[in-house]
Amino acid sequence: MAQTEKTLNEQVIGWSSMDISPPLSEIEALRMASELDTGEEEALRQGLYRIIAFYRIMRVHKQDPISRQLLAASERSHPIVMEIDQFAQVNQYYQALMNTELPVWSIRETDFDPAKLKKSQSLHSQLTDALQAYPRRVDGASKIASAYNRSYEELEDLLVLLEQTIDTIENRKTGSPVTAMNATVLQILKSLTAVKEALPDVLSQASESRPLEVLDQLIGLQDVKTYIHDYYHYLRYQQERKQFGFQMVDEPGLHMVITGNPGTGKTTIARLLAKLYHQLGLLESDHVVEVNRSHLVGSYLGQSEENTTNYVRQAIGGVLFIDEAYSLKREGQSGNDYGQAVIDTLVSSMTSSEYGGKFAVILAGYPEETRQFLFANPGLRSRIPDQNYIELPDFETEELLQIAEKTALANDFFFTEKALRLVQDNIEQARVDDTFGNARTVRDIVLRIIFQKGADRKLTTDSWIDHMTLSSQDVKDPKQNENESEPLQQLEQLIGLQSIKEEVKKLSSFVQIQQARKSKGAPAVPIQLHAVFTGNPGTGKTTIAKIYAAILKERGLLKRGHMVVASRSDLVAGYVGQTAAKTKTVIRDALGGVLFIDEAYSLFRGSQDFGKEAIDTLVDEMTKHNENLVVVLAGYQQEMKQFIDSNPGLASRFKKYFIFPDYNSEELVAIFKHAMENYAYILSEEAEAFLKDRLDAVTVAGNARFVTNLLDEAIQFQSLRLVESQEQTEMNMLEKTDIENAWEMVRRSAL
Repeated sequence: MAQTEKTLNEQVIGWSSMDISPPLSEIEALRMASELDTGEEEALRQGLYRIIAFYRIMRVHKQDPISRQLLAASERSHPIVMEIDQFAQVNQYYQALMNTELPVWSIRETDFDPAKLKKSQSLHSQLTDALQAYPRRVDGASKIASAYNRSYEELEDLLVLLEQTIDTIENRKTGSPVTAMNATVLQILKSLTAVKEALPDVLSQASESRPLEVLDQLIGLQDVKTYIHDYYHYLRYQQERKQFGFQMVDEPGLHMVITGNPGTGKTTIARLLAKLYHQLGLLESDHVVEVNRSHLVGSYLGQSEENTTNYVRQAIGGVLFIDEAYSLKREGQSGNDYGQAVIDTLVSSMTSSEYGGKFAVILAGYPEETRQFLFANPGLRSRIPDQNYIELPDFETEELLQIAEKTALANDFFFTEKALRLVQDNIEQARVDDTFGNARTVRDIVLRIIFQKGADRKLTTDSWIDHMTLSSQDVKDPKQNENESEPLQQLEQLIGLQSIKEEVKKLSSFVQIQQARKSKGAPAVPIQLHAVFTGNPGTGKTTIAKIYAAILKERGLLKRGHMVVASRSDLVAGYVGQTAAKTKTVIRDALGGVLFIDEAYSLFRGSQDFGKEAIDTLVDEMTKHNENLVVVLAGYQQEMKQFIDSNPGLASRFKKYFIFPDYNSEELVAIFKHAMENYAYILSEEAEAFLKDRLDAVTVAGNARFVTNLLDEAIQFQSLRLVESQEQTEMNMLEKTDIENAWEMVRRSAL
């Protein structure tokens, strides 16, 4: 055993106090436990179980059947087991009290007796219910035990004071102990803080009442975290100045703009800001009213104003969060679009004597669209301070993997290391354009993987850890054909095309070496991946393009490796301005793979043709998605040369040419027989000789396409012959007469 591994095992076995951080994270402990063989050292297994139980209790705030099972599998006399038991109880006690009115409770001498009575009765009832579940004292001299015991005694004193107040008011006596109660509540809150500080902070769950803690636990977003911390302290600073008696004519605005791509956390940040505003006393509550265009914009005159005012009223005291705010006013819309009425009503509400200063508006959306929207609406823009613009970045790959692990763990699953690498592949395949949903997409990927595991009818296990483990087998796409051969093997299996095979293998080797050089820091030669395939119909251009896409995926240059086949009709529209949008849609579908444009020369039919717009759009998008899109243009050799030469943008981007020769007669016979064998047919010697003679004597149009059509017709003629002769003993044999009839039929249809 390696020294480092031995040392780690000793640390796992020896971990005996929660004052010391466990030597492993929860996921690391779960992975290690899942890899243990039955013959492994029992002490190591028990050590791992104790660590997992500890983290689990920290995460769910209580002992549950799984954590109890894990602790039961360890020595009950082990010091950390007893400490974890104590911690679980105290942690649950702390969380229960923080969920009562206690943290925000206060009472004033000037309050009317009914208000005092209602508050006192409510708190007394909540505390009585909360304390019933916990012992008056816990044994031991640890910080956790002493903090717990002290706070419990203080709570009992508070209950006595509350009972005195209730009795005094109900019996109309004088002298309720208001001052003593408030002082006791403050002291209890200090004691509860001591309880929290005594609890291990290895995996402390941020309290919902502490939004900055929740913010700090979010993955990534470092610049945003720094800004919000600064913003929070600025708002506190202004409050402290007011307490000294200073005045500020220009109050800091609470309205905010949050921009970012899908899944970057715009809604999460908005909810945290609402809690911050409430915590600072700037808003009466932390509730957030979340709306979008469909909630606000009406279908008839006056409805938009009414809708907007209603939602503003709902948001009073809190935050009105408008998602995809730029959609309120759509560029180029006619007067029937009432989005502008929403904007006007919103601006009026933000400054009116009735609603102004009583709620905060947070606008959210894509960065560029939101910027243009605000620029076109200066009235709205002027009411949001310049410093109150937050742009959320896309997550880095490692951050997305952390989100995947966090999502899995929240649902009581964990990924093996090999499975996590496959999750990364899933993320990269999804991350091909600006519509990538960041954390949202990662969550969907994880939930799909969990679904696949649960849907596996072969899964039968009584092991708790097997039910938590997400293996590489769970991550694999069930639709993926595992029997499919490697792309280079597929290439070799093709009939003929020897020169094309050599070109593709040469390019594949070049890409492989350049990728290896890049990984070692060596300067890489630019890789020209866009290609022109020229040749007659049926020479294998589409088949080779599909293999080409798979090779580039295998070599790490394409994220998806799929192929989208398009022609002029898929790219060119019949009206001005529609072709660019149509072309971009096809390109978006092809991102991460190969866009194969058949008969590409048909895109250009003169300077007034809409196909020119498709070409211009294609060239622009190829530049924009340089590392995420490969385009293959296909067609007849002469026409393709003229097409490429006519457009400098195309000529500069397509420098790799593959010339597909026509198949000779032997290759066409081989293609025919290969296709025939797929359907379990055989060819008589006379039929094969006839076919070879015909193909030697006549140049056929269509190449492989011709012989596959020929096979289809031959099978039909064979079926007709067998039925008419009532002889069905040789149903797998294609005779000469079948081929002759099929030949005449296919030749006539080809003319």
